Amino acid sequence: MGKFINPFTDWGFKHIFGQEITKGLLLSFLNDLFAGEFAIKDLTFKNTERLGFTKDGRGVVFDIYCTTDTGKQIIVEMQNRAQAHFIDRSLYYSARAIADQGRKGEWDYMLVPVYTVCFLNFDDSRLPQGKFRTDMILADRDNGKALSDKLRVVYLKLPLFNKDEEECANDFERWIFVLKNMSTLERMPFLAQNAVFRRLAEISDLNTLSKDELEKYGESIKMLRDTYATISYAQQEGHAEGMKEGMAKGLKEGMTKGLKEGMTKGLKEGMTKGLKEGMTKGLKEGMTKGLKEGMTKGLKEGRTLGEREALEKVAANLLRSGMTIEGVCAATGLDEGDVRRMWETK
Repeated sequence: MGKFINPFTDWGFKHIFGQEITKGLLLSFLNDLFAGEFAIKDLTFKNTERLGFTKDGRGVVFDIYCTTDTGKQIIVEMQNRAQAHFIDRSLYYSARAIADQGRKGEWDYMLVPVYTVCFLNFDDSRLPQGKFRTDMILADRDNGKALSDKLRVVYLKLPLFNKDEEECANDFERWIFVLKNMSTLERMPFLAQNAVFRRLAEISDLNTLSKDELEKYGESIKMLRDTYATISYAQQEGHAEGMKEGMAKGLKEGMTKGLKEGMTKGLKEGMTKGLKEGMTKGLKEGMTKGLKEGMTKGLKEGRTLGEREALEKVAANLLRSGMTIEGVCAATGLDEGDVRRMWETK
């Protein structure tokens, strides 16, 4: 724990920037933030609570809400933990400040600019990655030219500011370095560069706080830690539940996929293997059966042919010996027509 208050507790942030006696700190920071664009000579704090438009309408409570000497309205918000719709929230707050400018009766819709400055003590993934500062304006999508200066939101992602003390080149960077590291600092840097940091050291030194201020700061620290513990526990529970659901889902999908792929592969391999083995077996059995039947048939036919040839020779000899055709048919069993042709050609 350092020597100075944590500016990212609700009480600490407002103690530094939201009091009339510390208005000079906010004035200095905003002038460094918008350096080269405009200069603010004075600020007037406004009521941070904005009631709903209707009895049941939703109101808003700003962290810091002020008006500059030229009429610009500036909202300063500190967000210590990530929110699902923080960008939407910042737009809603800005739009609410614009809508509150409406007047009853005749009015030409002339607006004063509303600037919202958001300190983010986390890296919101919906904002440009790797970029510490993002300025959102109303501009033409194609050429980037601003269409109106009435709405602007500046996002400062503190985790992306990585400069060391000696690397800070201007007062804006010095502000960011101090705010990001204040709760761990043992001394206030940059006292020689700008007297505003001496005033910051005086207002934020824990030893200078009254008993009542220390109690309020302690409550704010407790709230910050309780919030962190609650979020951390919820994340751990969510992680464990997610792991459990993920494993169950993965196992189910893996079994389903494995069964499907296994059946497909098995069917394919089975058909291929069965076709191959069937063809081999069929060819082998077909050749064996064909050869066997062919040999049997050939032998049978050969024997029949041989017997006939022998009978025809006997018939021819009998005809030459003078036996009648009828006698030869009776002796050999040959048809009369066959014997008669043999007799005619003898």
